[in-house]
Amino acid sequence: MSEYRVIDPATGQLVREYPTATDDEVRAAVERAHEAFASWSTTPIAERAAVLSRAAAIFAERSRELAEIIRTEMGKPLGQGIFEAEFSGEIIQYYADNAEAFLGDEVLENRGGVDARVRKSAQGAILGIMPWNFPYYQVARFAFPNLMLGNTVVLKHAPQCPWSATTIAEILTEAGLPAGAYENVFATNEQISDIVIPHPAIRGVSLTGSERAGAAVAEVAGRNLKKVVLELGGSDPFIVISTDDLDAVVENALETRMENSGQSCNASKRFIVVDELYDAFAERLAAAIAALEVGGPEDEDALVGPLSSAAAAQRLRRQVADAVVDGATVLAGGVEAGVETGEGARVRPTLLGGAAPAMALYREELFGPVGTVYRAKDVDDAIRIANDTPFGLGSRLWCSDPEQACAIADRIDAGMVAINGAGAEDYDMPFGGTKRSGFGRELGPHGMEEFMNRKLVVMP
Repeated sequence: MSEYRVIDPATGQLVREYPTATDDEVRAAVERAHEAFASWSTTPIAERAAVLSRAAAIFAERSRELAEIIRTEMGKPLGQGIFEAEFSGEIIQYYADNAEAFLGDEVLENRGGVDARVRKSAQGAILGIMPWNFPYYQVARFAFPNLMLGNTVVLKHAPQCPWSATTIAEILTEAGLPAGAYENVFATNEQISDIVIPHPAIRGVSLTGSERAGAAVAEVAGRNLKKVVLELGGSDPFIVISTDDLDAVVENALETRMENSGQSCNASKRFIVVDELYDAFAERLAAAIAALEVGGPEDEDALVGPLSSAAAAQRLRRQVADAVVDGATVLAGGVEAGVETGEGARVRPTLLGGAAPAMALYREELFGPVGTVYRAKDVDDAIRIANDTPFGLGSRLWCSDPEQACAIADRIDAGMVAINGAGAEDYDMPFGGTKRSGFGRELGPHGMEEFMNRKLVVMP
């Protein structure tokens, strides 16, 4: 049985199955990407941009069809799937529009008075290992800046997303990308570890996924002297210090926790509220979460749908149940009020309170529609709680004093801080974390720099 299978999480039914690649097929894909690099990397920027622009247009034109695919693969509500497909097209167009500026020479002032400049160029074939939670968006932010730079791509998607993986490759062919420049491989983890990463043609690896997967890939890449970009898990804090509009804060908290059914690495997962605002915030957020219903994935307006699989739902239910046994308090939802058996991937949105450092809940990432709320004595205590985590991806901060907000942001140990509802996840802003959330950046100009050769050229 192939591990690349589409199982609809809403029904548990097998929809499609794709054959896992043989060792020879995996090697051949890497070699095709290597061979294509010579011509693709020397293709004029304007011609590469034209190909990407066509791909961006196809993503927009086929957004509903693309959304239906990932609705079936991983349960994403239809409206969110349409947005993801369209946003992926916007990312692609952003790099097509800005590549010439991003790839211009960097002229260096120097004491010798010579003409010194850094020339920016591609390096070769880059391996991407992508997750299931954003099947198009994650690929778009990795693959397309690299393709625009002139690198070629070998792409291993998540085993439950072979349909969308195949569709992305078909779109690129339709857009006019030369054969070999983008190779989709249905490889096993062992083939990636034993064949692809050690292959001399592979010049770097980008992975979005779990800590465990990131550590395994980084170990193999390190032994083979390959650069790695890792975007791993997160347990992002949502810090409330002061506000003139608590209802707006609660609304933002609900959206940033529940979007994509809570299955986002950088979703707000820990709500940390100063003492004087805690009771009102917790009461209002609990009421908002209690009012949520788990919609069907065909519902365009659903905020929460089924999780990606029955196994993912069971794992989350177990985390909630264990937290309650350890002493956490159910403020809304909970295992008892949710769907425990018989309905597979559906989980009741839940808010927990009373988490303490001795609990597993305090250190774990909750990947689904479950959040925790913490009472902080003061600003310093809020920052302490926020940083008391092995993760460091994103964070959100609400503070009505801009000067104080910036000072607090400087003390948050994370890769990103969004203040007072500001968006920190657009295509022209760098995305990435620190600590066990990984390293490297995607999106913005930085997304084109990770696998770039910065060649120093000096002339008298």
